[in-house]
Amino acid sequence: MGSSLLPTIVVASLLLYALATPANTRGLPLWCAAVIGSKCFACWDARRILRGRIGPWRAYRLERWLILLNAIDGAAWGALAWTGFDPGSTANSILVVAVLSGIVGNAMSMLSPVLPVFAIFCVFELGALSLKAWSLDELQFRTLSLAVVVYFFSLLSQGRNSARAARAAIQLKFDNIGLIRQLRIESDKTRHALHAAEQANLAKSRFLAAASHDLRQPIHAQGLFLEVLARSPLNDSQRTVLASARAASEASAGMLHTLLDFSRIEAGVIEAQLEGFALQPLLAKLESELAPQANAKGLVYRTRDSGLALRSDRGLLELIVRNLVTNAVRYTERGGVLVACRKRAGHAVLEVWDSGIGIAPEQQEEIFREFHQLGNPERDRQKGLGLGLSIARGLAQLLGHELTVASRPGRGSVFRLAVPLAAMPALSGAPLAAPALDAPARRALPLRVLVIDDDAIVRISMQELLAGWGCDCQVADGIEPALALAATWLPDMIISDYRLREQRTGAEAIAMLRAQAGHAIPALLITGDTAPARLREARASGVPLLHKPTSPEQLYRSMEQVRGRGHHANTDSANELHCH
Repeated sequence: MGSSLLPTIVVASLLLYALATPANTRGLPLWCAAVIGSKCFACWDARRILRGRIGPWRAYRLERWLILLNAIDGAAWGALAWTGFDPGSTANSILVVAVLSGIVGNAMSMLSPVLPVFAIFCVFELGALSLKAWSLDELQFRTLSLAVVVYFFSLLSQGRNSARAARAAIQLKFDNIGLIRQLRIESDKTRHALHAAEQANLAKSRFLAAASHDLRQPIHAQGLFLEVLARSPLNDSQRTVLASARAASEASAGMLHTLLDFSRIEAGVIEAQLEGFALQPLLAKLESELAPQANAKGLVYRTRDSGLALRSDRGLLELIVRNLVTNAVRYTERGGVLVACRKRAGHAVLEVWDSGIGIAPEQQEEIFREFHQLGNPERDRQKGLGLGLSIARGLAQLLGHELTVASRPGRGSVFRLAVPLAAMPALSGAPLAAPALDAPARRALPLRVLVIDDDAIVRISMQELLAGWGCDCQVADGIEPALALAATWLPDMIISDYRLREQRTGAEAIAMLRAQAGHAIPALLITGDTAPARLREARASGVPLLHKPTSPEQLYRSMEQVRGRGHHANTDSANELHCH
């Protein structure tokens, strides 16, 4: 309404000037005042209505009110045909008809959304023009009268289409509002569900970390006690029992180390050390260690010799292939396993083939999820924890190597790992694995060792084991007892559990003991934690880190290394990862 006020005033004023004759000196000014007054009132009324709340309960009354106002407005405009129309002037006749036709056409855009309002405006405006033309009793004007009637019905048809389009647009707007509201509700539900899933996942991780830590303590002590027992005089029967006990302990440790590998990947504390190296020694090492497992199941284990040199992290690549081969052996009951490497388009593809149960297409991505296993509803521990492939995928992503699988159910599977080629094998480098030290081969370690651990059974087992290695070992269950002991008995080495009582850490204990001594005492941290945050904290301390359960061989080697290198000792990512 507001946008039509000024044009109405201008058009009415111009018509008053152009159509003025001695015969309409009184009627035309009254018409002009009526048109402008009607439009001004309509604008004022529209603003009044919009200031209030327009609810559905007002629709009927508003429609009737608008019909009344526009009937008056249409009649005011139609009065132009009676006050300003001059049959004797062609120019006059054309101007009046053109103006009234234009006004009613313009009204369509404003009034047609409510069709009865538009219709009543047309009836009064065009009706006045049609009646005036008919009343002149001439063929030409009566023809004009009928043409106005036809024009009226044409406008109504167009107005109906316009009303439908406007109603559809309004309905679409409300539909969109409803859709947005529904999407917002669904988004809130999804956000709440995601939050709940994240909380459940955090709870799972906390539970696994806590359970893993609590399980590692006694298994760690058990391994140390079994080592002490192995050094004592035993008969053949007792040694057989001891061998079985050590096998059971190693199996438990193996599962816990698998959880540790997974937690270390989640924590992001593994750093790849890329180098060039020959592949064949790695393949030979894996065959010598894993072929006996395949032979025990009646499977054929084959490795194709390779002269290729790869660029990767030697230890991490070994762990990936080891997990793939172990997985192949576990899920193959007849036939065999083949490990091969072929050169393709500037890179090498390591392949592990098996003739096992195969993997359905819909499961070929799921198998890389943690704790996901095929064909093991009873959770047979001989089939592992369902983490091997998840660890392999995580390490492959860390190294930037693509790991894929192709499989046919009942026919077997092939896992492919794409690894960049090296220009030539490295001439030197760390060995793939340090040889295990047998008890008779160990040299005595004449060291004063302070062990800090809040678990009594771990303290006892460590004291027994280290005493057997020639160490003078003292133990403390916390930081304050350790500081008091070190004030009169200065240790040559500190071995501390990472998590101590009262939310304190072994890294804190080592720092305080070094500050008290005035120099950097060689030290080792041992942790049973697998929580990602704890692993990151322990690594950030800069002290060499071992993970419970720690084998006596690994502990002995680490003590020799730290003794030789002092506080600068550190461990690389490959040594920190457990290789079965």
